[in-house]
Amino acid sequence: TREILIASLTKRTGFKMNTEFFIAKRLFFEKEQRKMLSGRIIRIALFGVALGIAVMIISVAVITGFKSEIRNKVTGFGAHIQILNYNARNSFEIPPVSANQPFLKQLGEIPEIKSVNVFGTKPGIIKTEETTQGIVLKGVDKNYDWTFFSKNLVDGNIPILNDTSRSNQFLISENLSKALKLKTGDLAVFYFINERESNPRMLQLKVSGIFRTSLEEFDNLFVMGDLKQVQRLNDWQPEQVGGFELVINDFHKIDQVEREVRNLVVNYSENDQDILQTETITSKYRAIFDWLSVTDTNVWVILSLITIVAGFNMISALLVLMLERIEMIGLLKAMGSQGKSIRKIFLYLSVLITGKGMFWGNVVGITLILIQKYFHVLKLNPETYYVDVVPVNFSLTFFVLLNVASITLTTLMLVIPSFFISKISPEKTIRFD
Repeated sequence: TREILIASLTKRTGFKMNTEFFIAKRLFFEKEQRKMLSGRIIRIALFGVALGIAVMIISVAVITGFKSEIRNKVTGFGAHIQILNYNARNSFEIPPVSANQPFLKQLGEIPEIKSVNVFGTKPGIIKTEETTQGIVLKGVDKNYDWTFFSKNLVDGNIPILNDTSRSNQFLISENLSKALKLKTGDLAVFYFINERESNPRMLQLKVSGIFRTSLEEFDNLFVMGDLKQVQRLNDWQPEQVGGFELVINDFHKIDQVEREVRNLVVNYSENDQDILQTETITSKYRAIFDWLSVTDTNVWVILSLITIVAGFNMISALLVLMLERIEMIGLLKAMGSQGKSIRKIFLYLSVLITGKGMFWGNVVGITLILIQKYFHVLKLNPETYYVDVVPVNFSLTFFVLLNVASITLTTLMLVIPSFFISKISPEKTIRFD
C-alpha cells in the first residue's frame, strides 16, 4: 500500500519523504526513458520551453530598453516637469517669470524631486556662408546638470558658465554641425527677432562642443547656451527666467509629483502677474509617449503567445508520459494510491521538465543580453530607430517575475489534462501493452 511505501522510504532516508516528488524525480532522471518516445518528446518540450523563455527575456529586455532610452533622451532635453508662465502657449517664445519664487524651498523638500533648474528659450536662425537653419537657443545657468549632454558628447567640451559674465559658448548637435559645416571652435552668427523690433538682433557665439542623441526632432532644433544671452535677447531683468525644470528620481511617479507641484504653484501670483502652470514632459510631447505606450501592448502579445505555445508543448509531453506510464499508474492505483496523488507525480515531473527548460532559456537569454549590452553587436539606423545600437534593459527583478509567472501559468495549464488519470482503470492498465 501507499503507507507501506512511505514508511519504507522514510526508513531508508531518515526523514519524511514526499512520495510523489520522489517518484517524479526518479522518472525525470531515468536513463532508459531517453530511449523511449517520451524521451524524444521531453527533449522537444525542453527545447520549446527554453526557446520560449529566451525569446521572452530578449523581447522584453529590448522593448523596455528601447522605451527607457527614448524616454531618457526626451527628458534630457526638457526634464520631467516644467513650471511656466500661464500664458505660455506651446511656443518657445515664452513670457518670463520671476526666479525668486517662495515655493522653491518647498519643492526642495519633496523627496521625489532630484533637482530644480532655471531655463529660458529663444527661437532664432543660425546663418553661415552657405546655409541657414532655424533653431531654438535654450539657455541655462551654471547650476545646470550637464550629465545627459556629457554622455552624448562626441566632440569638444561642455560650455563654461558663471554668475559674473555672459558666456559666448554653446553646444550644437552633430546633425546641425554637419548641415552648417561647423566644428568645435568655430564661430556662428545667430539672428533673433523680437515682436516690436523691425531689425533682427545678431549674436556671435562659439561652438564649444558637439553632441549626438540620434533623436532628430530635438537634435535638429535645440542648441544649448547661457541663460544670460537669452535674458539679454528678450530684454529680461536678471531675476527673470523662462521657467523651472524639475528632474525627478522615478519617471513612473511623474503624475504624482506633478500634482504635488501643481498644488504648490498653480494658484500663486505675484502682483497679479506671475500666474504659473505646470506641464509634464509626457503631455508636452504626447505623440512620442503615446507611441512608446503602444509597445506595452506588443510586450503582452509576445508574452501571451509564447506562454500558450510553451504550455501546449508541455501538455503534449504530459499526455505522452502518462500513456507510456499507464501500467505504473494502474499499479499505483492497485496499491491504493488516489488519483490526486498520481496527478501530483506527473505535475511534479512536468515542473521539473519546465524548470530545466527555463534554466537553459535564462542562460541563453541573459547571455545574449549581456553581450549586446557591453559589446553592442547589433547596430541600428539612428535615422529610423533614434538609437545607434539595439538597447537592452537588464533588470533582475523583472526576470524573476517573468520566470515565476511563466512556470505558474504553465503548471496551471497542465492541471486539466492531468485529470485524465482519474479515468484510467487499474485492472485494464496492468494488462496494458
